[in-house]
Amino acid sequence: MHHFIRLFTLFCSLCVTLMLLGCTANTNSSSSLGDSLAGLDHRSGFIDLYVDEGQNKVLAKLPKAEEDGVILRFIHTARLTAGLGSNPVGLDRGWGDGGKIVVFRRYGNKIIIEAENLTYRASPDNPLEQRAVNESFARSFLASAPIHKKVSDGLIIDLTDFLTSDVLGLVQYLKDRGQGSFTLAKDRTFVDTKNVFAFPDNVEMDVFFTLSSSDPGREVLTTAANGKDATLIQHHSFVRLPEEGYTPLKSDPRAGAIERVYFDYSADLSAPIETRLARRYRLQKDEAGKTINPIIFYIDSGVPEPMLSALIDGAKWWEDAFTAAGYPDGYQVKVLPEDAHPLDIRYNVVQWVHRQTRGWSYGGGVSDPRTGEMLKGHVNLGSLRVRQDRMIFEGLSGVEKTDTGEADDPVQLALARIRQLSAHEVGHALGFAHNFAASTYGKGSVMDYPAPDIRLTDGKLDFSHTYGVGVGDWDKFAATWLYGDLTEAERETLIQEALSRGLAYVADSDARSVGTAHPLGNIWDNRADPIVGLKDAMAVRNYALRNFGLRNIQDGQPVTDLNKVIVPIYLYHRYQTAAAGKLIGGVSFNYNVKGDGQPAMQTVNMTRQREALETILETLDPAFLDIRDETLNLLSPSLVSYSIADSERELFKRSAYPVFDVTAAADTAADLSFDVLFHPQRAARLIELKRRDVSQMGLSGLIDRTHERVMRTPPAGRQGEIAKAVQARFAFALMDLAEKDVSPGVKARTDRALRRIQSDLRKPDSGHGSWLIGQISAHLERLAKPQSPVTEAKPLPPGGPIGMGTWTSNEPSSGQYETCWHCEPN
Repeated sequence: MHHFIRLFTLFCSLCVTLMLLGCTANTNSSSSLGDSLAGLDHRSGFIDLYVDEGQNKVLAKLPKAEEDGVILRFIHTARLTAGLGSNPVGLDRGWGDGGKIVVFRRYGNKIIIEAENLTYRASPDNPLEQRAVNESFARSFLASAPIHKKVSDGLIIDLTDFLTSDVLGLVQYLKDRGQGSFTLAKDRTFVDTKNVFAFPDNVEMDVFFTLSSSDPGREVLTTAANGKDATLIQHHSFVRLPEEGYTPLKSDPRAGAIERVYFDYSADLSAPIETRLARRYRLQKDEAGKTINPIIFYIDSGVPEPMLSALIDGAKWWEDAFTAAGYPDGYQVKVLPEDAHPLDIRYNVVQWVHRQTRGWSYGGGVSDPRTGEMLKGHVNLGSLRVRQDRMIFEGLSGVEKTDTGEADDPVQLALARIRQLSAHEVGHALGFAHNFAASTYGKGSVMDYPAPDIRLTDGKLDFSHTYGVGVGDWDKFAATWLYGDLTEAERETLIQEALSRGLAYVADSDARSVGTAHPLGNIWDNRADPIVGLKDAMAVRNYALRNFGLRNIQDGQPVTDLNKVIVPIYLYHRYQTAAAGKLIGGVSFNYNVKGDGQPAMQTVNMTRQREALETILETLDPAFLDIRDETLNLLSPSLVSYSIADSERELFKRSAYPVFDVTAAADTAADLSFDVLFHPQRAARLIELKRRDVSQMGLSGLIDRTHERVMRTPPAGRQGEIAKAVQARFAFALMDLAEKDVSPGVKARTDRALRRIQSDLRKPDSGHGSWLIGQISAHLERLAKPQSPVTEAKPLPPGGPIGMGTWTSNEPSSGQYETCWHCEPN
């Protein structure tokens, strides 16, 4: 009996134990999420994050997958919270991409992070057609994320590997820019857990990102702290897709809007598959007519005064344009709160960026790839620009007025320029493209590149026209077209009114290169007539050089700094020369649409072309290229700093060290003018226009007239060597043109011209003549091209008015990485 009782008691105890174990199991099941994330910092938002500071991990809670495996679709953008500090390389603070649609998709036990390919699309109304397009073009699997835990209402995944991966392609980026082979140092790449934020519509995360190389390029070597390990900070934004209700706006080639382009393969057979959407912010009004969510741009609170106030003033200029568009309260400017992260998607930011040397400023941001709706504007402004501008004004007029606060104070003029820069780059972020014709009708747009409009009046420099104030007529038109609550018909009426008012528009692609043809499409130019502008620039240059000396630097400043100051002054005519050159072989055209009444393409009048040529040829006159001895004797060599990459970047390169080599500087300036005259596109265009109309100049006419001016007997004395350098550069320009990918017609004409130069050099013969004849013969008689006989001109220093290294654009990529749809050299 007792044995039975003991067995019964044991049996009951066992049952109770099993029941308790069952209860425990159920409790663990229901609280598994809490147990597995115990001790982690929960940050609730658009995506719930769990931050493990000890293990340096970021976990994310995701909902259950849909039938197609999609868990979550959002916009992802990556940028640099902290950059490299090198203009030639890029990778600035704030640099990054423009946003892409990313999907978390589940395949079995694997979570794939996928970038959707929205460049090629089809209507969702026909799923099979949409499937055909999706399967025709590659999508991109960016990464896989391990599942940390399965829970009843979703998944917990580990984002750490994706966050610390090279999503911006920085390793390849540095290699492509000659900075060596870098590798990602995984032991020194980790999440900055103090800067992981979750908000209702976005999450923001910073990652310390270290790139290492045993043989880094010079730019990294001199900007990174130890030269071999560059630790940047990579920022991720995961952004909720915008709410429904935004209406995409198809762009118009006449309106100057920045575009988002995709191909719609479901378009009607009679319609184009290319779809161009204008990029803009969503602006809507409530029943009372108030803007619901005004556009607010925040100026970096780290900008010191007086630059901060200038940037605020310039950015505020757009208030007038939005008032014209019907949204007087739709655009505002504030200072960024000190505790705000500048890359937080919720803030449109104008960011102050420091670099070792001057560089680009640019405006762009993040937009919805599906619709073109702008989500975040981001502007990078180089901090060194304002100092360069001040130096240019001191180089023109001296330092006597510096810090006086008067209208011609170089500091005040530089601040006027930075106001313009602020308005310009914010304009790009708002959706406005360059308009490089606007300088021909007053100061018609802040979206042009404004050269300082200084004139010589009654023997003195006149600074009263230097820069405009406020947005121009084009800007108000463009803002009304892009942001006004207009019907399609009303937008067309607006365009017709702008055309009737003479608000010409020339896009970046038809203006930036020196070889483009539109006579109104020029950068850094002034005046309605580019020939008048060039003559003005030459007069200002001559005045400044005649008076150049110790008056152009501050007391106590090293006299060798005059080497920096003289560069933009000596080359003061450079951009206006290019502007005048657009008349030669120039053609006017419009971005017209059928039925809008705009005229067809027209060739520039022959009289104007010849006048432009004669004016440009004056820039090759040895007297124009010479510098007086009183100035030359002040240009002692600068102290070279070997600790700074390219410390002589801003200077003329010398052959006659330690004296200033005027012949070398003249050769550089002459190369600039010949580059304008004998650009391959211009050469081919001149032949084609001559074929159509025998009264045209033609390439032979251009070469012959240049020959007459350049190959005359060199003057005696000090300018003889300059004349010989110009002659050699003329021959090299023709040889270089023939070496390009040009037509047989161009090659035949250049060869004929080179033989004529040889003939002239034999009468009378000289050491210079014999040498140049030999160089030309080496070109004409070559069987192969093991080495070009052309002697390269000394590199053109980045100088005035702001500084581009060459005529060709070195601006950051406008599509692959950068926010920067459009940029301005600094």
